[in-house]
Amino acid sequence: MRQLFFLAFISLIFHACRSKTAESKIKEADKPIPVKLISIKQEAADNIINVTGYLSTENETKLSFKTGGVIDRIFVKEGDNIRKGQLLATIKSTEISAQVQQVQLSVQKAERDYQRAQNLYSDSVATLEQLQNARTGLDMARQNLSQVSFNQQFSKIYATQDGFVIRKMKNEGELSEPGGAVLITGGVSNASAWVLSTGVSDKQWSLIEKGNVATVSFEAFAGKTFPAIVSKKSLASDPVDGSFGLELKVDFGKEKPATGMFGKASITSNSKQTGYAIPYESLLEANGKNGFVFASNDGKTVKRVEVVVGMINNNSVQIIGGLENFTYVVSSGSPYLNNESIIEVVK
Repeated sequence: MRQLFFLAFISLIFHACRSKTAESKIKEADKPIPVKLISIKQEAADNIINVTGYLSTENETKLSFKTGGVIDRIFVKEGDNIRKGQLLATIKSTEISAQVQQVQLSVQKAERDYQRAQNLYSDSVATLEQLQNARTGLDMARQNLSQVSFNQQFSKIYATQDGFVIRKMKNEGELSEPGGAVLITGGVSNASAWVLSTGVSDKQWSLIEKGNVATVSFEAFAGKTFPAIVSKKSLASDPVDGSFGLELKVDFGKEKPATGMFGKASITSNSKQTGYAIPYESLLEANGKNGFVFASNDGKTVKRVEVVVGMINNNSVQIIGGLENFTYVVSSGSPYLNNESIIEVVK
C-alpha cells in the first residue's frame, strides 16, 4: 500500500514538471524575435540582361582548295598573323598541271581544225555547217582552258584579309577534298573586331536591340571589364536549342584576347524594369530566378513570401514579383523566423 502511494506521488511530480516545461515553451514561442526592417517601394531601374558566350572574330573565313588533291605545303601555323594576299597553302600541282597542258593541246588542235575548215570553205570544198562546227569546237576548247586555268589558280590558298590563323584543319601530305576547309582565319583590322557570340531566350530577345551597350568580363583578364555593344541580333531561333543568336562587339583596347575565350556580359536594355531593391541579406534560399524573403506590413508579424529575382547589382537585389502587397522586408534576424512569427523591430 505504501508503495502504491509512493508511485502516485512520483507521477504527480512528473506531470507537474511536464506542464511547467510546456508552459515555458509556449511563453518562449510568444516572445518577440528581434529583427531589422527596411521599407520598400516600387521603382524603375535599368533592365540588365546577363548572358554568357564564347569569343570569336567578326570575320571568320574557312579557306579551301577548289579542286581536290594532296596538300603540298602549308606555310602558316595556328596563331600566326597574316596579311591580305599572303600565300598560305598549296596542293601538289602534277595533276592540275597535266590537265592544263592537255586542254592547251586540245585548243591548238581545235585552232588547226578551224583554220583547215576555213580554207576548205573558201575553196568551196567544205560546207558552211562544217565551218561552223569547227568554230564551235574551237570555242569549247578555249572555254575548257579557261576552266582548268581557273582551277589551277585556286590550287593555292591566299589570305583574303588581314588577321590571324585560328585553326589548321589539315596537314601537309593529307588529301584535301574539293571545298574542304584547310585553314580557318579571323580578320582583325582593329581591336573592336572581336565579338562575343551567345544565345538568348525569346523574352530576352524582345528586350534587346542592336546598339545596346554592355560590359564584358573574361577569366583570362581577371578584375577587368570591357565595353561592348550589341552588333547583331538573329531573326530566327536555333533549331537545336531554340535560342536566338546574339553578337556583341567587344573593345579590348590594348589587350590581346584569343578565340574561344569564355566571357560573361551584362547588357543594358533600353526598357526599364519595375521592381523592389532589397539587400542581399534579405533574400533566402535563392534558386535561379526564385527565392524567399520575410515581409511585413504592420511591423509586428512577418510572412514568408516567395519572390521573383530580377537584376542583381553590386549592393542589392531587384525583386520583380511577390512584394506587391508588403511595406517592409526583414534585413537582419531572418534565420530565427518562421511564417507568422512575432517580431520586435530593433535599430
